[in-house]
Amino acid sequence: MATVTNSPALRRKAARERLRTLGFLSPWLVGFTVFFGYPLVATVYFSFMHYNQIEAPTFVGLRNWRYVFEQMPLFGPALWNTLWLVVVMVALRVVFGLGIGLLVTKVKAGVGFFRTAFYLPYLAPPVAATVAFVFLLNPGTGPVNDILGSIGISAPNWFNDPTWAKPSLVLLSLWGIGDLMVIFMAALLDVPKDQYEAADLDGANALHKFRYVTWPSITPIVMFAVVTGVVQTMQYYTQALVAGKLASGVSIGPGSVIQPGYPDHSTLTVPQLVYSLGFQNFNTGAACVLSLVLFAIAMAVTTLLMRRRAGLLSAED
Repeated sequence: MATVTNSPALRRKAARERLRTLGFLSPWLVGFTVFFGYPLVATVYFSFMHYNQIEAPTFVGLRNWRYVFEQMPLFGPALWNTLWLVVVMVALRVVFGLGIGLLVTKVKAGVGFFRTAFYLPYLAPPVAATVAFVFLLNPGTGPVNDILGSIGISAPNWFNDPTWAKPSLVLLSLWGIGDLMVIFMAALLDVPKDQYEAADLDGANALHKFRYVTWPSITPIVMFAVVTGVVQTMQYYTQALVAGKLASGVSIGPGSVIQPGYPDHSTLTVPQLVYSLGFQNFNTGAACVLSLVLFAIAMAVTTLLMRRRAGLLSAED
């Protein structure tokens, strides 16, 4: 038996199967190596180096790490703002997207109009959408404050107020909720109709049907929305930078150096700090340290959410 198992023909066949499998995996392996593996290794390498992108990198040990955690005054506010946006923005986007999806699926007439109306803002480019939103919420010339004032509501300063700057960014993200609406609509329309009919026969009301029929069916989609939302919000950069710059009144032009975080660093996020350190101050080592911290936090939060005890997935999913 050992002679048959170890025969040259079987060994050649096993080698061909391994090569065939490797060939099918090669596109993924190349993509993983080029776009994830090598950048991650290079980031770890440069985090221990002094590198200004001009001279050759020199080893400095843990100096970059000590600088970020002990001497960088903006690291704490940037990390707090990023985590605040992750918790508040992701939660509200999921709830709002699910609510709009439920609403659109229940509408009997004009469903195409409502679906298009809610989805169109998502198609707007991030910079253009942010510029429009800052104009609408401008405390001096924006129409939103004029409308609120006409009905006797004291309007806030929105992007010019450190207390309201982050909630204003959340409102901007809810305005472009069309992507989650479409995903949740597809999940809601895929719930088996016979389960709703059985619930009706049992006398279940709307809340019971959502809790015991709809929710168990869409929990994998909710998990997908939460995890992807966390990853995207951890990389939140463009909208916060453009909104802060426009609200500050400083013009953006070629060659201008943008100091992010207006007002009072309330819109400063870790990705903005990474860009400022790496490409404006040419402190590549510290920027790599911040990137690794952001990556570690994103991995930890994602791992926590993927655990069954996070409550988004039932035991049988």
